[in-house]
Amino acid sequence: MEDNFFDKSPEKTTGFYFAIVFLVIFSLLSIGIDVTEYLNRQDVNIPLWFFYVIFSVDILMVLSVVSIYFYRKPGVIIYPIIVVIHYFLHEFYLSTMLYSDLFNLFCYIGLGLLTIIPKWKFYK
Repeated sequence: MEDNFFDKSPEKTTGFYFAIVFLVIFSLLSIGIDVTEYLNRQDVNIPLWFFYVIFSVDILMVLSVVSIYFYRKPGVIIYPIIVVIHYFLHEFYLSTMLYSDLFNLFCYIGLGLLTIIPKWKFYK
């Protein structure tokens, strides 16, 4: 059974590309929400330090997707942690619940892990 599930070659499959595209799309949605909040920061009275933190988290989110694409294990581990941190920063500081972060985690677990786990031995 293990021989059928785990891939023998390190080539990227169509499912892998779909998972990466979904992760990028929902990461960009989260970044777009952060940019919108930054542009409206004067009206909502959000301090500037919050944007340093949230944009740093956004950069780490994008870097972890790139590292997943290049078969790096830290990206696989860091990505869900960063998305949860992004979610909690919005939830507890701004009292906004981001469905894009929740759906991003859903895509990571549903699509991402179905394509990552079979190729885990090729990750460095």
